[in-house]
Amino acid sequence: MSDDNRQLWIVGGGIAGMAAAAFAIRDAGLPGERIHILEELDIEGGSLDGARSPAHRDAYVTRGGRMLEEEAYHCVWDLFSSIPSRDDPDTSVTDEIRAFNEKVGTHAKARLIDGRHRVLDASDFGFSVRDRGELTRLMGTPEKLLGSKRIDEVFGPHFFTTNFWQMWRTTFAFQRWHSAAELRRYFLRFVQEFPRIHTLSGVRRTVYNQYDSMVVPLQRWLVAQGVDVRFGTRVLDVDFSGTPATGRRATRLHIQDTDGTGHIDLGPADFALLTLGSITADSTYGGNDTVPELVRDRRDQGWSLWETIARKADDFGRPMSFYGNVDEHKWESFTLTLRDDALLKRITAHTGNEPGTGALMTWVESGWHLSIVVPYQPHFPDMPENTYTLWGYGFEIDRPGDYVRKPMAEATGREILTELVRQLGFDDLLDHVLETTDVTTVMMPYASALFACRAPGDRPEVVPEGARNFAFAGQFVEMPDDVVFTVEYSVHAAMLAMYTLLGVDRAIPPVYQGLRDPQVAARATRTLVRGRGDDS
Repeated sequence: MSDDNRQLWIVGGGIAGMAAAAFAIRDAGLPGERIHILEELDIEGGSLDGARSPAHRDAYVTRGGRMLEEEAYHCVWDLFSSIPSRDDPDTSVTDEIRAFNEKVGTHAKARLIDGRHRVLDASDFGFSVRDRGELTRLMGTPEKLLGSKRIDEVFGPHFFTTNFWQMWRTTFAFQRWHSAAELRRYFLRFVQEFPRIHTLSGVRRTVYNQYDSMVVPLQRWLVAQGVDVRFGTRVLDVDFSGTPATGRRATRLHIQDTDGTGHIDLGPADFALLTLGSITADSTYGGNDTVPELVRDRRDQGWSLWETIARKADDFGRPMSFYGNVDEHKWESFTLTLRDDALLKRITAHTGNEPGTGALMTWVESGWHLSIVVPYQPHFPDMPENTYTLWGYGFEIDRPGDYVRKPMAEATGREILTELVRQLGFDDLLDHVLETTDVTTVMMPYASALFACRAPGDRPEVVPEGARNFAFAGQFVEMPDDVVFTVEYSVHAAMLAMYTLLGVDRAIPPVYQGLRDPQVAARATRTLVRGRGDDS
């Protein structure tokens, strides 16, 4: 199947680029040494990260929390079924994840908490008759009729007071001004989660953070196959020839690396995959006594390649639609590195969930709209004994806190930790936690930019019309029915790109449609009618 004259140039070493390389090897028979990944950072994985903290020695940080899902992540499970796990070469990453979740299942007992530290009955979704009607109407409205409407244009004010909305928005990171079309896709894609959104029992987690459990094994496999990974290499521009009608080709990559600027000419048998945009572009970090800067002027060039090539063709998308309003898409996360388990023990006693079993906890009345996750420990494979981590984020970072009377965006790590401990009601533990914890904060200007209200054409097709040797990938491409802000979307786009360009005769797993399963549809309908999640 292989043709040794073919070479594949992949721009971006995130999960999409890595997945594309794996599919090219496994399914298209392309030799690994003919595949080149150009990554401007000094590490692969992109937004799928987990690392030592830049703010503290011997501390840890993850910028985001990612949840996998059994039914909806078909492309992810397909890819990682071929990749040996980090710790056991005889077990695939997919099998490792499934076995781990059999042992450490998710069933949150404290999904929502009020301002008096009380765990709410999150199984009561709080729907009114109008809420049910609006939700059903949105799911039944064709996407083209929704256009660029906001979520708050299709729901009345009461919907945003419901427990259902509080859980859905924080599980998937929606704001009421985000795209109604994308919310509709989420409802249809994850309709199987309706009855269990209050427990998040459908969530599948990795043994460690996703960098160590997914990126590291995939990177090892690619290197073993001979893939050429070039760190510190930024692609500045791409030259194209031809038209959609006659056929278009990528002909040259303009690059910048440690040797300066240069170019890579693409031969007649070569292919290029270009990753577009970045939700973690211009991330900045803060520590115990510092505040991360909010960058508004796109300094790290995470969007520049897409901006540059978008000017060359009307169907290459409109990046401005996504990066253009930082204040609508920014949020701040924090990672605690704890030197003992006093806080985790108290959270376990308060919630009834051991670490790794509880999913998100959200303080629905908090000024910063805080949420946290206590992962299974250790969350990093090299963590010293008696060291633990906890991750959280704020959704309303410009509002004052309830105990720290300033916006979260202006708060130091210790102030954020103080607000969290007092939201938990553990005031007696505050001094001890402050003394034994390092806080790493992360400001992300574009964290939810992929949910921006969009119009047709704002996101380019994975393989544009007439493209003969190039494709796009990442979170800002268009694939009907699938949902962004998921690892699945990046892997799905990579699979579609490689199978199309390289002529792979293998079916791509279909997008899961729960409503086509009579049992799933019946459970979702029962949930809407009763206004309650399953209590099992």
